[in-house]
Amino acid sequence: MVTMDPADPRSDEQLLGATHRDPSAFAVFYRRHLDAVVRFFHARVGEPELAADLAAETFAAALLASSRYRKAVAPPGAWLFGIARHKLVDSLRRGQVEDRARRKLGMQPVELTDDDLTRVEEMAAGAAALDLMDELPKDLRAALGARVLDGRDYTDIAGELRCSEQVVRKRVSRGLAQLRERLQEGE
Repeated sequence: MVTMDPADPRSDEQLLGATHRDPSAFAVFYRRHLDAVVRFFHARVGEPELAADLAAETFAAALLASSRYRKAVAPPGAWLFGIARHKLVDSLRRGQVEDRARRKLGMQPVELTDDDLTRVEEMAAGAAALDLMDELPKDLRAALGARVLDGRDYTDIAGELRCSEQVVRKRVSRGLAQLRERLQEGE
């Protein structure tokens, strides 16, 4: 879930728009979305080191593309996860993580400590809920994914799903309740 930085109340759109003149704006965007991106990759590749590499390349590519971000095309979370999906597909096709964006920015390869690996594994523990999401009814899964994973606002989701904001809120609530119930059953 996207959480606002109490020290920086700007929206993700504002942060991306300010990145070219204020690089610290992208740092806030990065902190807001890092855990979700790492969980996304870990759930798909199962290896902490590979998940961290893919996350680093995703954020490097997002930083390079931040000046081209347009809200009308996609909300920031969806835009970022679109980049992540492309990086994952490229990685699977090539059999390695492409590091072109990181090299262009002069970033060193990611070197994970044991503490870093533990943190990735802890973040990935939340991936069990992602697996359970696949079992939810399509309408609940769509609303929950858009709100919790992509961090989109209810109004935006309602427009996409062609229903009221209240319906979206109810679907998210029901989806979370069902996930909680299924996670407790698995314990």
